[in-house]
Amino acid sequence: MKTTRQITILGSTGSIGESTLDVIARHPDRFQAFALTANNNVEKMFAQCQRFQPRFAVMLNTASAEQLASAIKSAGIQTEVLAGIESLEKVASLPEVDAVMAAIVGAAGIRPTFAAARTGKLVLLANKETLVMAGRIFMDLVKQHNATLLPIDSEHNAIYQSLPHHFNGNLTAAGISRILLTASGGPFRRAPLDSLASVTPEQACAHPNWDMGQKISVDSATMMNKGLEVIEAHWLFEAPPEKIQVVIHPQSVIHSMVAYVDGSVIAQLGNPDMRTPIAHAMGYPDRIESGVSALDMFKVAHLDFEEPDFKKFPCLGLAYQALAAGGNMPAVLNAANEIAVESFLKRRMPFTAIPLMIEHVMKTMRQEEMSTLDDVLRTDEQARDAAQNWLANLQ
Repeated sequence: MKTTRQITILGSTGSIGESTLDVIARHPDRFQAFALTANNNVEKMFAQCQRFQPRFAVMLNTASAEQLASAIKSAGIQTEVLAGIESLEKVASLPEVDAVMAAIVGAAGIRPTFAAARTGKLVLLANKETLVMAGRIFMDLVKQHNATLLPIDSEHNAIYQSLPHHFNGNLTAAGISRILLTASGGPFRRAPLDSLASVTPEQACAHPNWDMGQKISVDSATMMNKGLEVIEAHWLFEAPPEKIQVVIHPQSVIHSMVAYVDGSVIAQLGNPDMRTPIAHAMGYPDRIESGVSALDMFKVAHLDFEEPDFKKFPCLGLAYQALAAGGNMPAVLNAANEIAVESFLKRRMPFTAIPLMIEHVMKTMRQEEMSTLDDVLRTDEQARDAAQNWLANLQ
């Protein structure tokens, strides 16, 4: 009888991937890293292979895969090195795999996450784009193939923990009045509106509470991250937009809440450390040690809440608009945002141009329904082209 759960980590060299490996290392009797994947960080991947000895290591970049394979061979490690998107799909769907941590940032993570769902895996979802771009298609796939989906985003994991055990996707039947999605407000919560035009990538990536990658940090600074999470919450919990309320909570201690019709509000609290939701999902339904220190309520002392400023953070409003429009618009929003953030990080446009690019692309693209993953990927490509054209005209 197999007792060790075999885990494929899509995006093992990112912050979520590293935290997942930390939890695995704490429970070697429960979990084993079956496959690790990354884009092009050969140095970090090699170190992970040395420590965790996975069956497979996959690099999306072919040249990086060749470099890793050479290092692996010289070190006498038995890990097999593969390359390309098809290999990502392979290690997400092999029969030996029990669970897949979907932690690749961006649209690149969609195909292997779909492969995991298509083969009925336990999908630990940290890739926002899968639900933002292809929410209905993905959720139908999960149901069709009896996959199990557990959210890893701290907010959605908190909501999951705050729902009643009998919740079956019907908010009204469960007595739920609202989902309260908390947000830190990012580094510019108190910044004057007229100061945002001069924001640098370094300032935008300096998140007050969380240690995250550059792209997610910028999304937090624009509050697009929260907008994408609103779309995710819609699909995960079958919640209409008007039932999802964003609440600014600067301390990031309450990770989200569920409000009930009887006046109760149930919240999940904890220190801001992604190992908590990762350990919750990996061990579910059991509770396992995560390495996160206990929350000191006396040190926290107080909890603050504010309404979001849609004028200062127009990306949040654009996300609500995309969700209300439906069809391909969330995918268009996501693609335009990825190009906008990348362009800002490369100093090709100012911080305040991010929502301008996204709004332009949303207005440019024709609204249409999507029924297949190919439809989603085609929309993604078209929206990226539209964003690049806008950038060229700006410059």
